Amino acid sequence: MPVRPSFKKWVIGFGALGGAMFFYPHNNDNNKLLHTDKSRISSSWDYNWDRRDPKSLVKPMKPDNESNQNTYHEQLINKTAKATRHIILIRHGQYNVEAKTDADGTLTNLGRQQAEATGKRLQELGFPYTLLVHSTMTRAQETAKIIEKSLKNIKVKCDPILNEGSPIQPEPPSSNWKPEVNYYRDGPRIEAAFRKYFHRADFSQKNDSYTILVCHANVIRYFVCRALQFPPKSWLRLSLNHASITWVTIYPDGIVKLWVFGESGHMKPQLIS
Repeated sequence: MPVRPSFKKWVIGFGALGGAMFFYPHNNDNNKLLHTDKSRISSSWDYNWDRRDPKSLVKPMKPDNESNQNTYHEQLINKTAKATRHIILIRHGQYNVEAKTDADGTLTNLGRQQAEATGKRLQELGFPYTLLVHSTMTRAQETAKIIEKSLKNIKVKCDPILNEGSPIQPEPPSSNWKPEVNYYRDGPRIEAAFRKYFHRADFSQKNDSYTILVCHANVIRYFVCRALQFPPKSWLRLSLNHASITWVTIYPDGIVKLWVFGESGHMKPQLIS
């Protein structure tokens, strides 16, 4: 999973083994410092996208004296995130698509091999993973269980809010159009999942965190569009391989970086689907 933070513009690379890697300019690649000159960054970025911008958490004070100004700035610092959050999204492995029920949608032999390869890759990266959350659907549970074997002492949770669904009607429309009721039913839940898991670190968090979410293609694609402030209706234009890795970083100042999307280069060619 190569990362080249020195790139100064968007670069999208597609490897022979599948998956796409995105690089976005960021002056905080050591995850230690905050941006201080936001005037140099495009004003189109919504810094309060997660409703955790310090200025939205502190009551403004009248700048009538230096004491008030100092108090205001101290309060801003106290409400400012210090740590960086890394969210690693894993799509489940290949599964029985002919299943009539979720219980029968178990991983195929190929899907189990894919999950095992991804678990080993996560282990090789050596990040201090703090939490693994998976959806309640059978294919995600089985994928998470296989991945867990490669990771030591990681806390595991199950969350139905991460289940597969139709997040929003895509644009352009899909030839496999589904009734609008699916979007009205699934959309609010998937949006709620985004708000639950995608946000900058709490100001009380001291160390950087690495959270793994094992879920589904539609959910991951929607999350990425929302996190990068792309039009959410673009989600269906993105493609994900089974058991691929997508890595999103949320910095303390609210800037979001997508390191890799749908990375499956850690798998042998015959495992990719």
